[in-house]
Amino acid sequence: VQLQASGGGLVRVGGSLTLSCAASRRALSSTTTGWYRQAPGKQRELVATITGGGRTKYASSVKGRFAISRDNTKNTTYLQMNSLEPDDTAVYYCNELRGSYSYWGQGTLVTVSS
Repeated sequence: VQLQASGGGLVRVGGSLTLSCAASRRALSSTTTGWYRQAPGKQRELVATITGGGRTKYASSVKGRFAISRDNTKNTTYLQMNSLEPDDTAVYYCNELRGSYSYWGQGTLVTVSS
């Protein structure tokens, strides 16, 4: 499975961005997709995940500001990011977990300027 992430860029504090992750194969109902991020000098951390049944999970730092969604007809997972803060600056990676296999996209850079 190949994942193509897009939508990153430079945005001011308080602004919004929507990231997209297009998969080369249709997600199964058992597939969990998600977004992770890695800021400079820090470890990669979970941002949000969504199961095939639509159950979502968010990092406490983004809860209420970010929303993950999935369009299975387009094999695409989205991350709507609102009220962006400087601490949201990172490379964002999409991920698909299919059974015991984990697939990663190439990452897209989000920079939040103050």
